Amino acid sequence: MALISKKKIPFKISPLLRKYLRENGREIDSPLKYSDLLRYDNKITLYDKNGNDTLWETVFYSQTDLVEIYENLKNIYADLKTDGDESVIKHLVVDRVDICTYANTLPFRVRISNKVNDNYDYFYIKKADASRIYGLELEHLLSPNVMSYFTCEETLIEEHIAGITGDLFMQNHLNDVNLNPIRLTKEFIKFNERCFVRLLGDMHSSNFVIIVTPDFEDFHYRIRAIDFDQQSYEASKSVYMPQYFKQNNAIIEMGMKYMTSESVKQYQIEERSLIAHRMKDEKVKLHDLLECMKTDKIHLDANLVQLRKELSQHYKNKAFLACESMGEMVELSLKMVTAF
Repeated sequence: MALISKKKIPFKISPLLRKYLRENGREIDSPLKYSDLLRYDNKITLYDKNGNDTLWETVFYSQTDLVEIYENLKNIYADLKTDGDESVIKHLVVDRVDICTYANTLPFRVRISNKVNDNYDYFYIKKADASRIYGLELEHLLSPNVMSYFTCEETLIEEHIAGITGDLFMQNHLNDVNLNPIRLTKEFIKFNERCFVRLLGDMHSSNFVIIVTPDFEDFHYRIRAIDFDQQSYEASKSVYMPQYFKQNNAIIEMGMKYMTSESVKQYQIEERSLIAHRMKDEKVKLHDLLECMKTDKIHLDANLVQLRKELSQHYKNKAFLACESMGEMVELSLKMVTAF
């Protein structure tokens, strides 16, 4: 069973990673930093539509700060969505700003609404953590998902990833008459493989979303990670395999019912083949990112020692024992894709 017993340590952005972000359009000159949002003078508990505590709190700013902060938040939203075209924000308003006080990094969530049609969207402002940035960029390069995020000094700005969180999906939708259990468990196998290959950890049911898309005859499922803090940090290989989290048992048990070992093997090979194609397409960026990651210390020494031993045993490859950083471990794990 995958266990995480201690809070992860955040890591600062190294000069080499900062250079990568700047050269690839990820570093911007933001009009507002994370520290600016800490200037709130009051907050209240945020409840959902059923009256349940969401574990988020809505914060309020003084009138002297409110106009400036809200205007800057709209400009940041324009950077995320329209490459900085501020003409789109004239119909937008900031509905509220929430803070998650139970999370390690105390992230802020901003709700933006369109005055014309009342449609709304979210984005997040967080303390920058190198582990999370590597996770976001690897997701962008190696998964089927496009990630929109920016950094500004020690601030991280992320788009909202829409979908039903895994825990709510398992709670409310597994008995849906329209559910296709084979397609869903196939996607979970492929998601499990993506996480393990690039060493993204802690993918329990609250840290990924399930997106359901109607097809012409059925439904298509996509599982997307929404939390990247545990990118290549923990010591145990099982932490990087969603199949070992008890919170995911409902889908895992469904897979045991509908999948054969031959089918599982087939979908693992399919996903590794897709990853290999993405590695080829993003060869230059991936090389530059891994060069940053290999020289960056984003781990505890004890975690590195244990993980390289477990991966060496898993792949039957002693080369893992020579890895001196998590970046080297990720690079070697990706090289194993074509050897599967």
